[in-house]
Amino acid sequence: MSGFEEFAEEAFSLAGIAAKPEALKGIRVLELATRIFGPATSDYLGEFGAEVIKVELPLRGDLMRYVAPQGFFWKDVSPAFLPLNRNKLHVAIDVRLPEGKDLFTRLAEKSDVVVENLRAGTMDEWGIGYLQLRECNPRLVYAANSGFGQWGPYSQGRASYDATAQAVSGFSAITGFPGHPPVKAGFWVGDYTAALFSAIAILAALASRRRTGEGQMIDMSQAESMIRTLDWTWPYAGLTGKDRERAGNQDVALPPSGIYRCADGFVAVSVRDEEERAGLLKAVGPASPGTGSTGETGALPPERVAAFTAARTREEILRISEGAGFSAARVVGGGEQYNDPHLRARGTVWELDDPLYGRIDEFGPGPKLSESPGRIKWTAKPVGYHNEQVFGGLLGLSPAEMKELARKKVIGKWADVPGARPPKASPPGGPGKVGGGSIAG
Repeated sequence: MSGFEEFAEEAFSLAGIAAKPEALKGIRVLELATRIFGPATSDYLGEFGAEVIKVELPLRGDLMRYVAPQGFFWKDVSPAFLPLNRNKLHVAIDVRLPEGKDLFTRLAEKSDVVVENLRAGTMDEWGIGYLQLRECNPRLVYAANSGFGQWGPYSQGRASYDATAQAVSGFSAITGFPGHPPVKAGFWVGDYTAALFSAIAILAALASRRRTGEGQMIDMSQAESMIRTLDWTWPYAGLTGKDRERAGNQDVALPPSGIYRCADGFVAVSVRDEEERAGLLKAVGPASPGTGSTGETGALPPERVAAFTAARTREEILRISEGAGFSAARVVGGGEQYNDPHLRARGTVWELDDPLYGRIDEFGPGPKLSESPGRIKWTAKPVGYHNEQVFGGLLGLSPAEMKELARKKVIGKWADVPGARPPKASPPGGPGKVGGGSIAG
């Protein structure tokens, strides 16, 4: 092991994370969002130490709680809800009521960031939008996530979801096989990509606030975020007058890179330059028996690569690629990733002991920071799980005041339905400070 490898292994060791500071500690994020786009934005920030307060409506809460893949709930929680809501404090407020609006405003006064993903103008109609909140907190960074932006012909009255964003952005038009209809990506790429852009924008706005002392509003369009990722699609269309065509599993900019069937699954093969292409050509062998591949020039047809991979296992192709100098990787599924010792060693598969749900494996932070690393401290919680901790600890409400607000249905907790409630085996009632960080006023 080289000196740098030793440094990297020690600097990024999971064993040392708990003793290191969190990059965003001291930043408070107030989230009023549903489904994916908004919650994922604040989840990214929470991974690096931001204190995230997730506000939901009482009883049933975020609609994403009921998006259960193939109807599957684990301990009364949806696996689709978990990766979006780690490290968050869950409270339930009916912000449509006057006293609920007041509670939300008081939380915003004590926050650095607000994240919402409602239809454009909804928060303003409720009296808790950017124009109202900046009056009580001029330092507030307000991220308004929406499908088409807060202004413009498409902004009013149009809902946007992941499939909508894929279609409108042009992503779907270039995804799929020639002569066949466009294909939707297999995961919610429109939501998670836009959430990353929103998190980046929030960090930029916080950096700006350090210089100016002033907050600002972020207008984050889901569709426009996807457009930004479409590499050479727009320049090509502008320069040639032609739309980019669907090419299936082939990378037309770096042929014959693509995904190929092999003897025991599928493998991705990639070449970035002529040297790597020559290495792949040598491995594939000559086009005709009895002729050498040395000196053979021109394009290497995908059909020849397909014949080469079809006769070999994934591991055989990986070994050959290492010797020949081209890139190859197995196409793996969730099961292989879940059990991958490399991903577990690096914390990409994060092994968590949660105080409510017990042992659970989560997605770990993607970026690894040597001095202020991200971490998963607890997983998502039931509706209103941290009411007492936030309303009492941060806003100073007494138990009697909270009881009266609950009587008026201004605040509340979970309905007794899967997705909203704690696991049946857990003790009922409030958790105090279990599964959440301390609240600083």
